[in-house]
Amino acid sequence: MQTTKQWNCMIASWLVITIALVIRLYISSRFLLDPDEANYWQWSRYLALGYHDHPPMIAWTIRLATEIFGQNEFAVRLPTVLGLGVTSIYIFLFGARWFSCRCGFHAVLLVQGILLFNGSALIATPDGLLLPCWAAACYHSAMALSHRSPGHWLVCGIWFGLGLLSKYTMLLFLPSLFFCMLATPFYRKQLATLQPWLGLVLGFACFTPVLLWNADNGWATFRHVLYQGGMGKSNFLTIRYIGDFLGTQALLLSPLVFVMLLTAWFGRIDSNRLKPADVSFLRWMSATTFVVFLALSLHVRVYGNWAAPAYITAIVLLAALYSPGRVGTRPRSTMFWNLSIVTAYAMTIPLLLQLVYPVLPLPIKLDRIARETTGWDQLARRVDQALRTMPNPKNTFVFGLRYQLASELAFYMPGRPKTVSINRWARPNVYDYWFDDGMLRGKDAVGIYEWKGMAEQLAGLFERIDPPQEITIYRKSPWLGRQLVHHLYLIRGYGFKGGLRWQPRTKDDIRVTPEVTSEG
Repeated sequence: MQTTKQWNCMIASWLVITIALVIRLYISSRFLLDPDEANYWQWSRYLALGYHDHPPMIAWTIRLATEIFGQNEFAVRLPTVLGLGVTSIYIFLFGARWFSCRCGFHAVLLVQGILLFNGSALIATPDGLLLPCWAAACYHSAMALSHRSPGHWLVCGIWFGLGLLSKYTMLLFLPSLFFCMLATPFYRKQLATLQPWLGLVLGFACFTPVLLWNADNGWATFRHVLYQGGMGKSNFLTIRYIGDFLGTQALLLSPLVFVMLLTAWFGRIDSNRLKPADVSFLRWMSATTFVVFLALSLHVRVYGNWAAPAYITAIVLLAALYSPGRVGTRPRSTMFWNLSIVTAYAMTIPLLLQLVYPVLPLPIKLDRIARETTGWDQLARRVDQALRTMPNPKNTFVFGLRYQLASELAFYMPGRPKTVSINRWARPNVYDYWFDDGMLRGKDAVGIYEWKGMAEQLAGLFERIDPPQEITIYRKSPWLGRQLVHHLYLIRGYGFKGGLRWQPRTKDDIRVTPEVTSEG
């Protein structure tokens, strides 16, 4: 039976989640798409069972949102903004069911202040859809293990499958859960029951569309993932990336939260406070993923967002150990927890405001938000003006030498044209599946690129080109005045001869598939 204090904590938790959701929904419509977001929006225009870089969930959900709310930034970001809301709900349920409503409340309060989670929500990427799937799968597997509830295994399997459709990092859920059950006597017997394995089969059944697409496309996505993981790198071990990984995690979580996290993972926890089985689950379902990416950072660069799922159950563990809703009656100061909360919010709020208005006095080199979300509408207007000056605008295609530029132009140019990425000198990506030389040969083109010397190489793809035109885009900072954000080059080409698709530098490049490298 719920006490008054428990009801108050439950109401406060829902209030925090709702207010945070409304704030993010408002912010999501106030700044331009960054290049990766524009790229995922492009995917939604070419619906498929899979894509070169990631599974299809990000494209499917963006397509649904834009069909309902129109082609705008709010709709593109809506799925991931809602995703963090779902993540927060499951974190609260986890803390409340296993420990107390007060513990769940403090876990939710911490989640809203962590930069990593806010970034995953407000920048539309697969991570924002992976997090709710991971949180839900953790919750339902925990309920299945602790309450011997077979139905939870099936629900866990569905969320696991949805996670696989969102991002391949979801695969790390399996070893995390398996070794947790194997290492915990209280859970081990359930490995011999049918229900966990039925959930696993159900999860992989959800993943079937991706397998079908890859079977038809030379397993391109798995090749890409292996390449990202360092397959083919000459140096197997290096220390050049590990500091970057640890430092990035500390900044994205906030340094004090990161310190608490390491202490909770690797420090001694009094069995009189938390049940050993509970500690085992929360540690295995978080530290395993962190350790995998820590080990990977000894081989290749690991991006800061990759380890995000590791912190879902870790936050519940932190709340149970250190927050005012901690488990156990032994007197214990919560000063470090309170300071960690304040620090996390103090680091996150200015950056959220920076998305809307340049409140921080940062030079452009240090202001990634400005570099990635400023000026794309201006650039699109300049390219549209150039397109209108071409001899036959309706038979002229628009391109970028990076898929990010091509995608930004597609979103912000009037009429949202089907733009092209010339990948010949870059890397394979989704544009290689949408366009080939035969579709464009003989046409004129207007394009954008970043490196001045590329005009000479582009000249070989056309009968002739005009001299490149420099385009500079500025933003006005209240602190530093007029700042140069983008220095780009616009080029007009006539009579395209071919050469769209990526050409590998070596024949043994793991990314090589006939579908990507063949000419149309």
